Amino acid sequence: MTQSAGSIRFILNDREIALTSLSPTATLLDFLRLEKRLTGTKEGCAEGDCGACTVLVGRLSGGQLVYESVNACIRFTGSLNATHVVTVEHLAAKDGMLHPVQQAMVDYHGSQCGFCTPGFVMSLYGLWLSNDNPGRADIEKALQGNLCRCTGYEPIVKAAEAVATARPDAVFDPIVKVRKEIIAKLTAVRSTQTIRIDSDDATLMVPGTAADLADALADHPQATIVAGSTDVGLWVTKQMRALNPVIFINGLEDLQFIRETEDGILIGAGVSYSTAFVAISARYPAFGRMLDRLGGEQVRNMGTIGGNVANGSPIGDTPPPLIALGASVNLRSKAGQRTVPIEAYFIEYGRQDRKPGEFVESIFVPNLPKDDHFAVYKISKRRDEDISALCGAFRIALDSDNTVRSAIVAFGGMAGTPKRASHVEAALIGKPWTEETVKAAQAAFNLDYQPLTDWRATAAYRILTAKNLLLRFLLETSGQKVELVRFEVTA
Repeated sequence: MTQSAGSIRFILNDREIALTSLSPTATLLDFLRLEKRLTGTKEGCAEGDCGACTVLVGRLSGGQLVYESVNACIRFTGSLNATHVVTVEHLAAKDGMLHPVQQAMVDYHGSQCGFCTPGFVMSLYGLWLSNDNPGRADIEKALQGNLCRCTGYEPIVKAAEAVATARPDAVFDPIVKVRKEIIAKLTAVRSTQTIRIDSDDATLMVPGTAADLADALADHPQATIVAGSTDVGLWVTKQMRALNPVIFINGLEDLQFIRETEDGILIGAGVSYSTAFVAISARYPAFGRMLDRLGGEQVRNMGTIGGNVANGSPIGDTPPPLIALGASVNLRSKAGQRTVPIEAYFIEYGRQDRKPGEFVESIFVPNLPKDDHFAVYKISKRRDEDISALCGAFRIALDSDNTVRSAIVAFGGMAGTPKRASHVEAALIGKPWTEETVKAAQAAFNLDYQPLTDWRATAAYRILTAKNLLLRFLLETSGQKVELVRFEVTA
């Protein structure tokens, strides 16, 4: 496989693919089903929610081949350069013998109507490849992004438990025995030059370096930058938006780093939630627990913290804890670099402090002082794989006499941007950390936020929940018994 400046090259199952003509908004799902007739990958929701379209995408990381489950319905084909795409059709042997994961699904009756089954199989196959001895918690986490409405999950979990001991080196597997060959092929097509494909009236670019990205944005400041496409994908599949030009940065090595220092963690803008999980959980456990509920496994494998911040959505889950932790955003353009406190980065709905030609290069998260209390609470209709109705982050420092020395309260889903509750903070600082103080400060939420009513929650529910979360934070940090505020909604 040789790389040219005008082609996207990857491996699909056991075949090499080279695309010289490609729309920037063409999805992997449509490519598989319509172009290659690989119809085992299903379209259910077309928004990365149901998991029926799950495939594996292998990528090089540190010289190793890492396979991750992804949603083909919102993954753009232009983002696949130097990857290995694996679909359910590739699992069985040439003679028809089922892969152990597939056979276990049969043996334990893990399929009923069968529509969602290929997605479940691929999620479990990804777990089987990466975890030699998954426990039930691992299995349930791997299946967060797959929905089934007829079988129920118990037979599927039992199938995963049964196959856990049948390791790849002991049975037929389409990847394990050819892993070195795949690595060599993907290494050969990785490019440090910008790939550009012009088709019809649209252009896609895949920069080879961060400097190339800066150059591309200088020439095309109106371009849409796509990292994980967990949000941008829906602009196309649900809103039918035409995007042009599009710059794909998910494979950009310059943005794929986590640097731990004595002062904190520097996270490259291209680092996925899954990759960042270990480092974040170690230093900020409450933040890590929230990440485990951010979408399903497929979304966490695709989505990036940098993209979540850059997008500026008022219901993004990472900005509230990042604001509470005092994080900063490092921006870069052809003109240079600058750093902005993350709370100042969000200006108003749909507007961030990012000048034309700038992109988020990294995010710095300082250490949490030893004696500070910190918590993050995500409120959603469904516990796993759901968008927040609101997400709150709390951080306080107490003096030796239990007086609040400093306080940061930040929420998403309560305003047009992720936003601090400055009036609530002022009502806490200098007061004893008690139920009386917290209940007095609750009224200040009405000064800080005027949330909207939408299908996720009413304005009254959001305000009430924010107040009760402050009480919950008090309970968890002091052990006091408190009475939650109750609110009756009348027709």
